[in-house]
Amino acid sequence: MNRPYHQHNPVTQSLLTPEEPGPWEELNSESPSPLLFLCDHASNRIPKKLAHLGLELSVFGKHVAYDIGCEKLTRLLSSRFDASALLAHYSRLVIDLNRHPGDGSSIPEVSDNIEIPGNHALTPARMREREASLFWPYHNRIEQILGRICGRGQTPILCSIHSFTPVFRGFQRPWHIGVLWDRDQRLSTPLLESLRSSTPFCIGDNEPYHARNPVGYTMDVHGEKNGYPHVLLEIRQDLIGHDEGVAEWATIIHTQLKRVLAQVTIP
Repeated sequence: MNRPYHQHNPVTQSLLTPEEPGPWEELNSESPSPLLFLCDHASNRIPKKLAHLGLELSVFGKHVAYDIGCEKLTRLLSSRFDASALLAHYSRLVIDLNRHPGDGSSIPEVSDNIEIPGNHALTPARMREREASLFWPYHNRIEQILGRICGRGQTPILCSIHSFTPVFRGFQRPWHIGVLWDRDQRLSTPLLESLRSSTPFCIGDNEPYHARNPVGYTMDVHGEKNGYPHVLLEIRQDLIGHDEGVAEWATIIHTQLKRVLAQVTIP
């Protein structure tokens, strides 16, 4: 059941200046499709007030700042499916939209051994400022879109797009794409079966991360707790770090997910 989300402990001052983009970008808002794509880590942008968080600019080209390749991939998928999509406009280093507020990884002081000076010793007021300016507007907008889909008499279907590094702590990750799920297997099981039976790729079942890890926010809150079918896809970053790869994987995902959606009965 859809319910409004609220900005807790509201602050009066916004982190963003009037000249900066808002916290999210919505694509294809007039789409009649029940499918909604979400990209929590689309951007490496930092609000001007935070002065690059005290980091060298080179850091913002790394995976710690955003999910490489996912913005372009999500745009293509939105177009191919004629579906709505919501993309975050600011870096996960400011506040991670896929972590519960207050979690230690929500505003990281260290990410993949990189110190984030601008995130050290933040006061509760500064944390709330980031939540109020970026976190709650993004998640409130997701709920508004879900409400719009429900208002047409449809059951929303959520697909969250992420990417992962080819090597982590010295381990060469073999998977090309991972399908993440927790309790709801309506999409994940047939999608895993389809990918494994009709593609030559190494397919991860809850790899390289496990969706049952409770730190994930977006699919847990908007999918699991609302009872909507959902799936989180993780694509390896070297495969979508260039335009040709993005186009290739948009075609693969479109083909596979379209097949699954045609087979699955969703009331």
